[in-house]
Amino acid sequence: QIHFEESGGGLVQVGGSLRLSCKVSDPAFSARTMSWYRQAPGKEPDLVATIRSNGATDYADSVQGRFTTSRDNPKNMLYLQMNNLEPEDTARYYCSRYGLTTFLGQGTQVTVSS
Repeated sequence: QIHFEESGGGLVQVGGSLRLSCKVSDPAFSARTMSWYRQAPGKEPDLVATIRSNGATDYADSVQGRFTTSRDNPKNMLYLQMNNLEPEDTARYYCSRYGLTTFLGQGTQVTVSS
């Protein structure tokens, strides 16, 4: 059964950094296009970053230049390095297959305080 386990969130001040990790239980992980989403209370999920099987990446305009996603296929791991965090980045972050917003993990909370 496919499962995602996110970790690494926390409380950080404006300008700080966090690194999120996601352990993916999916035998086809290395072939998947994977994404990070975030969801603030009462809002729809937003696509934050996408990484293809070949390592090519795309980012939302709001995080371009501040966030970097990467993957370790042999370990079935996905990462999101978040720098220069802003209060608007406060949300629960989920990893998922690209296009799948029925999240199969618990997510990890990121709170940026000003």
